[in-house]
Amino acid sequence: MDESYTDDHLRKILRRTKTVACVGVSLNEVRPSYFVARYLKLKQFRVIGVNPGYAGQTGFGDQIVASLGEIPAAVGPVHMVDIFRRSEQAGAVVDEALDALLDRGLQTIWMQIGVTDPDAAARAREKGVDVIMNRCPKIEYQRLFGELRWGGIATGIISSKLK
Repeated sequence: MDESYTDDHLRKILRRTKTVACVGVSLNEVRPSYFVARYLKLKQFRVIGVNPGYAGQTGFGDQIVASLGEIPAAVGPVHMVDIFRRSEQAGAVVDEALDALLDRGLQTIWMQIGVTDPDAAARAREKGVDVIMNRCPKIEYQRLFGELRWGGIATGIISSKLK
C-alpha cells in the first residue's frame, strides 16, 4: 500500500487544525505519544488525551478521557483524531471517531507511524474526513514549517527564511 500525501495537503491539514484528540496518549515522558502530544500543545494545538488508563487525570492542559465519546461538549470542535494504537485496533477508533465527532467538526483522522487500516480510511473518506496513515504530525509539522533543518536534517523544503 502506497499512501503518498503532498506537502501542500499536509500543510493545509496542520494549519486548519486547532484541537487534536490523541487516542492512546501516555503520561509517561519516554513514550512517543507523550512527546508528540506535548509538542502539539507547545505549538498551540489544544490536545485532548484519550486513554482509559489515565481517565480523570490532567494532561496537556485538559482532563484525559476514557473514550472519544466522553470528550466534553465544552471542548468545542475536535478537528483531528491522532491514533496511537496498533493497526488492528485503528478501525474501531476510526468508527468511534466518526460516531462521536463527525458532527463536532472532525476533519482529519491521522494514524501514527506504523499504523494503517485502508478499510477504515475508506469509511472515513466516504464521510468527507481526510485520512493520513503511517505518518507523525509532529515530524510533518517540523519538516513542513522549517524546524527539522535546525538539527541539520535535509527536509526537502527550500526556504529563504533566516532564523
